[in-house]
Parts: sequence; C-alpha cells; structure tokens
Amino acid sequence: MRPGPRNLITDVDGLRVGNARDDVLRSGSTVLLGDAPLACGFNVMGGAPGTRETELLAPDKLVPGVDALVLSGGSAFGLAACDGVSEGLRAMGRGFEVGPVRVPIVPGAIVFDLLNGGNKDWQRNPYPALGRAALETASPDFLLGSEGAGTGAMTHRWKGGLGSASAVLDCGITLGALVVVNALGSVTAGETRQFWAAPWETEGEFGGLGLSGPYPAAHEPNPSKRLGEATTIAIIATDARLDKAGLTRLATAAQDGMARAIVPSHTPFDGDLVFAVSSGMKPLPDPALTPFQLGHAAACTLARAIARGVYAASPRPGDLQPCWREG
Repeated sequence: MRPGPRNLITDVDGLRVGNARDDVLRSGSTVLLGDAPLACGFNVMGGAPGTRETELLAPDKLVPGVDALVLSGGSAFGLAACDGVSEGLRAMGRGFEVGPVRVPIVPGAIVFDLLNGGNKDWQRNPYPALGRAALETASPDFLLGSEGAGTGAMTHRWKGGLGSASAVLDCGITLGALVVVNALGSVTAGETRQFWAAPWETEGEFGGLGLSGPYPAAHEPNPSKRLGEATTIAIIATDARLDKAGLTRLATAAQDGMARAIVPSHTPFDGDLVFAVSSGMKPLPDPALTPFQLGHAAACTLARAIARGVYAASPRPGDLQPCWREG
C-alpha cells in the first residue's frame, strides 16, 4: 500500500473537490463531486451529529447513488450549503431522474465552528452561497488546512483543518480520505507535537516526528468544548465496485482511523461521521479478501488525513488556537 500521486482523495479517478471560505465568518464549505453518481454509505459514532439526507443512504432505501457530498462549518446553519450545491447541480442537469424532473441527491454533514472568533452576525444565511462557490471550484487539486469546511476548525490544543490522503493497494484498487478535523480530543500525544497517527505516516507527510512514549493510560481528559461543539466528519472514496451495504461496512471500518488519530474520539460531545463512496470503476479482485484490505486501508488513510489537516493549518488574524507548524 502506497500513497497515490497527489496523496489526495482525488487520486480516485472521476472525483473532484471544491472549497470555499469566508475569513470574516471564519468558516466555509467543501464539496466532493463525482463525474457520475456515486454509490454511498455512512456510519455515525459520535453523540452529536448534524446531517442531511443520510437516511436514504441505508442499503434498503430507493436512491442508488449521490451526486455530491457536502462537508461544512456552521453547525445546523451549514446544512444549507447543500441547497447551494443542489442548485448548481440542477443547473448542470444532474440529479435523480423522476419523470421530466431531476433532483440532485446531496447528503451533507456539519461541524460546529460558531464560537471560533468569526463574525456570525449575518442577516442572511451565508452557507448556500458557500456551497455553490465550492461546487464551482471543484477540481482534482485542492488545498488542505485552513480551507473550505476546515477554515475555522479547532481541536483540543491545535487549530484544526481540512485533511486528505490516499492509498493504492497492491491489487491496484485506490482509496482516499477527506476529513474536517474539529475534534474535542487531541491529535497529538501528551504535551508533545507528535501525532497519534504517526505509526501510519508515509514519507514524512505530517512532519516525520515519529511516536515515542509511554503516555499515561490512566489519564482522564477533561472536555475543552461543550456538548455539540465538536465533530470530525470524513469521506472515504474508492474505485472498487462496492454496493451501499459494502460501503456502509467500509465507513464503519474507517471510524477506527479516527480512534487512532484523535484521543479521545467518538465522545458524546462529538458528531463523528464517515461517508463512504464508490465510483465503481474497478471490480473487486477478490470478493472476500479485498473488502477486508479496504477496511484496513480506510482506517490507516483516514488517520493520516486527520494529521495532515492539522499539520497544514495556517495562521489567520484572530486565531484562538496556535497552528501546529508554529508550535
């Protein structure tokens, strides 16, 4: 298993990512778009999720795929970013066909960034426009860190951000992760700058500091945020031909990557969620072995993406937390 050429989720062919940010608002939105509808599943392990249209992703529901996925800041207000994306997709002629009408299918998830120092005293919800702008910038290449939905993200200690990573399995299947890191927990060990995700780091992609210890297992952390103020939301993508049930299982396995990279994770205060999508471009080389390998790759790649999001965060005036690179 090795990183793809970009080390981004867009190493999965046919995918694009767009970011839009508002530095005064200190928030933004991120969109994942496929060239064609994507089969999709999801898993929620946090206690305070904020989502849109996730029920239709269950394996027994009618809609076979999604046109785009949205990750956004803004708490419940940020779910409106999906409206802007839906409008843009409708203008493109995209959507689930119902007679002469096309209805874009755009599930989304949000992080809480309303107390990060930005100006939230808006007269009109800004997130539909942010969603539309993110859609219009969608490209195979995109920036990490303080961009898109990661613009105003924070963690226990460091400024959070937007992260991504990819892996190409020996069998030729590609998998990628995209994540907004806004966690209650810490991404680094103890009082050090060493990422918990260090055992899975590839080619010094987030500083190459390694990991040493021991760290006290009996330590009982105190929450630095209140109920509903934290969340890590992610997308796992692959070109392997998986159905909604297989993708639901892949999203579940990927949650292990959060537990490896954020301590603690999946708390009652977080809304931790993972979407999993497939372009379906490649058949499974081995129907029994390949899903097993993909689950492991998803967890490792998501852990790396989480660390990369924090590693890439950049300073902006008014920050309430330091950036890892300045620590």
